[in-house]
Amino acid sequence: MQDEHDLHFPLIHGNAEDTGLPDASFDLAVSEYGAAIWADPHRWIPEAARILRPGGELVFLGNGTLCVLTVPQTNDEGPAADRLLRPYFGMHRFEWADQSGVEFHLGYGDWIRLLRASGFEVLDLIEIRAPDDLAELRGDGLVDPDWARKWPAEQIWRVRRMNPGR
Repeated sequence: MQDEHDLHFPLIHGNAEDTGLPDASFDLAVSEYGAAIWADPHRWIPEAARILRPGGELVFLGNGTLCVLTVPQTNDEGPAADRLLRPYFGMHRFEWADQSGVEFHLGYGDWIRLLRASGFEVLDLIEIRAPDDLAELRGDGLVDPDWARKWPAEQIWRVRRMNPGR
């Protein structure tokens, strides 16, 4: 994409829970899934705050909270349903029956408390809605277009690192 748009800047790939990068050295950190669901938020959010300069922004995209609560335990059970399948309170670590690996998801209040405790202010929470004319969703089949027109399948958080002492 950098070559296509003739816009060049360094990209860094690493462990979001422990980057080893200098304090206050970035203006922007982005996670499109990645750390947003595969790293423990109680570790990667404080790490993101540490490496961002005051005023720096963190933008991260992951599964919508309702999606996580309504998607069946295995892919062969079909996409997300219209009923809750697991509790909202106490969300954190998820191990899906037919996948290797772990995902992390929090409820809205837990996200806000963690972000604020890490020195962030919430600028926006964008809950993605599928367009009315969408016939099929790309991806892993967690949701179908009708579901994604009623409930957000994905969410984008935009937060800013506050100045110390604020």
